[in-house]
Amino acid sequence: MAARERLLVIGGDAAGMSAASQARRRRGPDELEIVVVERGWHASYSACGIPYYVGGVVDDLDALIARTPAEFRDRGIDLRLRTEAVEIDLDGGRVRIRSLDEGGEHWEPYDDLMIATGADPIRPRLPGADAAGVHGVQILGDGVAIRRVLEEEKPRRAVVVGGGYIGLEMAEAMVMRGLEVSLVDAADQPMGTLDPDMGAIVADAMRGIGVQLHLGEPVEGFDASPEGRVTAVRTGSRTLPADLVVLGLGVKPASGLARDAGVETGPTGGIVTDRRMRTRAERVWAAGDCVETRHLVSGAPVAIALGTHANKQGRVAGVNLGGGYATFPGVVGTAVSKICDVEVARTGLNEREAAAAGFATLSVVVESTTRAGYHPGAAKMTTKLIAERRSGRLLGAQIVGRENAAKRVDGLAIALWHGMTVEEMTGLDLGYAPPFAPVWDPVLIAARKAADAVERDMRSGS
Repeated sequence: MAARERLLVIGGDAAGMSAASQARRRRGPDELEIVVVERGWHASYSACGIPYYVGGVVDDLDALIARTPAEFRDRGIDLRLRTEAVEIDLDGGRVRIRSLDEGGEHWEPYDDLMIATGADPIRPRLPGADAAGVHGVQILGDGVAIRRVLEEEKPRRAVVVGGGYIGLEMAEAMVMRGLEVSLVDAADQPMGTLDPDMGAIVADAMRGIGVQLHLGEPVEGFDASPEGRVTAVRTGSRTLPADLVVLGLGVKPASGLARDAGVETGPTGGIVTDRRMRTRAERVWAAGDCVETRHLVSGAPVAIALGTHANKQGRVAGVNLGGGYATFPGVVGTAVSKICDVEVARTGLNEREAAAAGFATLSVVVESTTRAGYHPGAAKMTTKLIAERRSGRLLGAQIVGRENAAKRVDGLAIALWHGMTVEEMTGLDLGYAPPFAPVWDPVLIAARKAADAVERDMRSGS
């Protein structure tokens, strides 16, 4: 009988547990031992649900947890919480492990190593950034800590630093909790992944729910009380009193452990893998927010921290570790968010990204309604399409609107995936009924306008 092999997984959230679960489905405990080390208090949870837990939309913390440690152990997966990997020895096929509760360290051997260390929140190196009351938002424990502050300390004023997805969603959560909320961003618009004209619509929506926006103002520091608790956020233009500060400055791949061991990382800082999620180190795999992947429109390496990618990549790695065959082809950069009743979506490249990738582009912006205009509940939505000049190939899309607007981006993502032109998109057979769409769906209207723009550009010979 062949000796039992050992799979060691570093990281117990989306990518790590997906890989472990898929490998277990294909190889039983007698054939493959699976050990997962996770430094946090929770595993296999929805990080995307943290703002909704903080805001009170979701009251039960357990609702964000997909499977408990006991459920994994029942399936023959040895999940160890509060256990941190601190060093990888590639030559020795082992990982040095530290118990965060007991403090001891020891080496764990592996035959295959799965790195799923996720992403690290960006924290500014500014005076006062380590003051009590300044919170990052990355793991479920962060959300638990912020909600505890809201419920026990009853803060009145919150300042959110950063206008990306997490920053805006956390600003909404603070509004829902009844706080006075200010949002500070060094950029001139929130949602920097959108073009400025679409970002302006989001900014108006934020002001509409009572968030004070201070854009184009880099944070210079944080004031704290003698006891070390944050009291204000300072920019070059103002000082904003704060009982609570939430950092929403984005994340970067948590690839340092792998890089220090000699595993190759790319220009994004993410771990380099092939399509099967293998690194260039022997019998070492990686998936999730710690890796970089290929953007299918630009062809460039990108690091996009989303649970959708992490779960898919983890599944691919697990299938391969279990003796099957699977690949992860890349991404088109699809993302959606909601700020109260305003929905935001994007896919592909924005104008700046398209220009950086060397494309000559045309753009159209179309206003429409989410339902037939005469049907109750019809709401405004704005759709922007970016197409390549001459060829008319769709390069990117953005949507800002009310209920039932954002998920229309899925059809646009499929068109991008298959390299469709805007002219081809005008013939798409999309669903129609007055409660769901106008007779000309907003996607089709935008595609038709973009196709017209491409044709005019061709005729002009410019």
